[in-house]
Amino acid sequence: MHILVIEDDDQTSRIVRQSLADQGHTVEVANDGQSGFKHATVGSFDVLIIDRMLPGLDGLSIVQRLRSMKVTSAILFLTAVGGIEDRIEGFESGADDYLVKPFALGELIARVSALGRRPPTSYEEFLFKIADLEVNLIKREVKRAGEIIHLQPREFRMLEILLRNSGRVVTRSMMLEQVWGLELDPKTSIVQTNVSRLRLKIDRPGDIPLIRTVRGLGYRIDDKD
Repeated sequence: MHILVIEDDDQTSRIVRQSLADQGHTVEVANDGQSGFKHATVGSFDVLIIDRMLPGLDGLSIVQRLRSMKVTSAILFLTAVGGIEDRIEGFESGADDYLVKPFALGELIARVSALGRRPPTSYEEFLFKIADLEVNLIKREVKRAGEIIHLQPREFRMLEILLRNSGRVVTRSMMLEQVWGLELDPKTSIVQTNVSRLRLKIDRPGDIPLIRTVRGLGYRIDDKD
């Protein structure tokens, strides 16, 4: 595979490059965000390995820009920024995988190999449309009937989870784990309260109701009666 490593730490980039080269891959390295971004746009890479904390242009911005340009290379974040919210943010930006430093070289090699076996990412996977609701995950843009709706980060995450499970029930436990990173009693009202706030923004008076409560189970989003 043809791999680009965007990493400003010389020792890390050298070790990663050599380890992947030993596996038969062709590996190129960029040591700052701006040059890495330019390299990624002109090269034909199967996998991009990107640090989040980079001089010039941070890794998150690189991924968002690449996905907005419809670059479909598989992307792995390799970073010391490893909190739950950070990882969610990384995946929402368009990354395919996330590995936190310090890391085992064997795991990195295995993850890169797995990414190489995946079919190319389609830009359309980041676009959702139900009735007159349109959501662009890369731009983090939500529109209903052409009007922009402003959501808080957690509201956007909840909407994304519902959309990725369109037509299926998303339980309260799933919401707690994937939005708050919590394992709590599903009877807690935190999910219900936040879904209610989201529904007020998405399903306004006169709109077709999209966010539905499935009594005793959770929530789903669809445009069916």
